[in-house]
Amino acid sequence: MPEKKKKVDEEIKVCPECGSTNLVWDPERGEIICRDCGLVINENLIDYGPEWRAFDTEQRDKKARGGSASTLLKPNKGLVTEIDQYNKDIRGGKIAAKNQAQIQRMRKWHKRISIATSFEKNLATAFSELDRLVSSLKLPESVQKEAAYIYRRAVKKELIRGRLIESVVAAVVYAVCRMKRIPKTLEDIAKVSGSEKKEIGRAYRFLKRELGLEVPTSDPSIYIPKFASELGLDEEVQKEAIEIIQKALQKGILSGRGPTGVAAAALYIAAARQGKKKTQKEVADVAGVTEVTIRNRYRELKKELGIEDVDI
Repeated sequence: MPEKKKKVDEEIKVCPECGSTNLVWDPERGEIICRDCGLVINENLIDYGPEWRAFDTEQRDKKARGGSASTLLKPNKGLVTEIDQYNKDIRGGKIAAKNQAQIQRMRKWHKRISIATSFEKNLATAFSELDRLVSSLKLPESVQKEAAYIYRRAVKKELIRGRLIESVVAAVVYAVCRMKRIPKTLEDIAKVSGSEKKEIGRAYRFLKRELGLEVPTSDPSIYIPKFASELGLDEEVQKEAIEIIQKALQKGILSGRGPTGVAAAALYIAAARQGKKKTQKEVADVAGVTEVTIRNRYRELKKELGIEDVDI
């Protein structure tokens, strides 16, 4: 037997037959053996180490390798092989044209076999839509991963039945944006998704309740920089608008009010007081609310905070 033996790990220290501590691990047979009495103490063990040898750090680094990490962004978590789209062989050379049709058939059937169950098909459709949404909204990968995790939970609890996949994906993205305090409104997501704003909002409230999502109360202040940038308003206007919102929050007068409407009204007031007035229609279009909403929030803020009249 080749001398490919090493001392056993700390789990087994003594031979139960003779009491010897002279134990060795035989990687070829997957056995732990007592050298003194020959007893096979354990067998069919798995060697998790590499099958190659390295004599210095440089060789070890060059030979080290591993498969791709699992990911929630693929229906099978990325734990199956894939046939890529590049039509190249292992050496990087182009596959002959006469063989490309055969490769394409293999690719098609491999994909069908990899995504076989209704659960995996649902995830494949949803994650394709999720990738499109995240890319269009320019959201970070962390949002995509969190949204994929929440969507998987929803599918496992059978909360998707009777709802459009696109609406549920949009609702999950909106929930994650709220959780991470990213200033994306329902209007922003609805425009990219293609689903109706009401349907996304309905799906969001349903998932939040059924999955127990801990979504913090939205702070209207997070929308101020976004709206101000689109309206061409400077930092002084933004600062005053945020101060108005903070005072309103301290007084507790924003409960039950939509954050985008409050942010729009505060920005409208601040711009007027700074001599950089914008029309209600301009602010409403940017915030995705109606002019009536801005007027109502304006009157509430004026009454509770003692703000002087601005021309509305």
